Amino acid sequence: MRTAVAADVVPFSPPDIGGGEIAEVIATLESGWLSTGPRVRRFEEEFAAYIGAPHAIALNSCTAGLHLSLLAAGVGPGDEVITTPLTFCATANVIIHAGATPVFADVDPTTGNLDPAATEAAITPRTRAIIPVHYGGRPVDVAAFQAIAYRHGLGLIEDAAHCVEGVAAGRKIGTTADFTCFSFYATKNLTTGEGGMVTTASASAAEMLRVASLHGMSRDAWSRYQHLGPTRYDVVLPGFKYNMPDLQAAIGLHQLGTIGNRLARRGQIWRQYDDAFADLPIDTFEPVPPANVHARHLYTILVDRQSSGQTRDDLAETLAASGIASSVHFPAVHLHRYYAERFGFERGMFPHAERIADTVLSLPLSPALTDHQIDAVIRAVRGAFGS
Repeated sequence: MRTAVAADVVPFSPPDIGGGEIAEVIATLESGWLSTGPRVRRFEEEFAAYIGAPHAIALNSCTAGLHLSLLAAGVGPGDEVITTPLTFCATANVIIHAGATPVFADVDPTTGNLDPAATEAAITPRTRAIIPVHYGGRPVDVAAFQAIAYRHGLGLIEDAAHCVEGVAAGRKIGTTADFTCFSFYATKNLTTGEGGMVTTASASAAEMLRVASLHGMSRDAWSRYQHLGPTRYDVVLPGFKYNMPDLQAAIGLHQLGTIGNRLARRGQIWRQYDDAFADLPIDTFEPVPPANVHARHLYTILVDRQSSGQTRDDLAETLAASGIASSVHFPAVHLHRYYAERFGFERGMFPHAERIADTVLSLPLSPALTDHQIDAVIRAVRGAFGS
């Protein structure tokens, strides 16, 4: 039986796609070149310039970027990689794919980000790398993680799936680690439908990622076929099928050109929510420091039964009945069945992450949402608390 919802449904995070993206996709289709080619190269160049990074490698997902970054950092069987349990499962899955063991450290309860002190305490002789996650678009304490990585000789790979616009202490996210991995999934601040990007300062690592992303071939299809005549290529490593096609890059090029406008609209919605919910019995994370820029990917509230009189799930169901979509970011990774059974993780091991995972709810946030829809979210949330 289908649950009845209001006719005016407010989606969680609809993509903000305009005429520029549509026209570029049509031009790509008409060009006759659909896979990795000139638009991917242009997207990489413009993204690198936006970030201020020497190299940007376009891929089919942030997950692919994390996997290849681990391999480029020399992570393999017998190694350990420290990350947060408050993230999407892909962050931990790629550690398994690299043949290493995921080690979790708890988060800072005031930010949801990986706690540097807990991270350093989790380091063992087998630790090879750290993957901090810029949770919800909030930059991590970049300086602290850089110092830890330097002291212990570890690779630093940032999961910036939520944080394409982020700035930490005046430095653009994407220039603050050995590798930084971005997501362009359908709900992300910059979308290509699916897709991702890795930025790095290392020319040799960039070349390795580029080759590994397309079967380990020494020349991609565009370089082989843009000139007439016979071409040759070699396979220099057993690579993967992780490349981004031009159809995705066509969307990304126009998304990148308007990213500032979309961030401004997200900030406007964010302030409306802050003002509207200030008197409600819910918790939020602390504001970012003045030198930081929050990418505002997720607007999250924490709903605790003891303080609010209802659970997070109660509120989500109430909103759904009013036609308001919401989401949970994230169930604690260490409590997923695979990780709990294989590695023996149990509830209580990372209490701050678990509390957030049990109480967090993400509300609709997208530049594609209208003022009317944002007003509907505000009315529904306040109504759920009898206000």
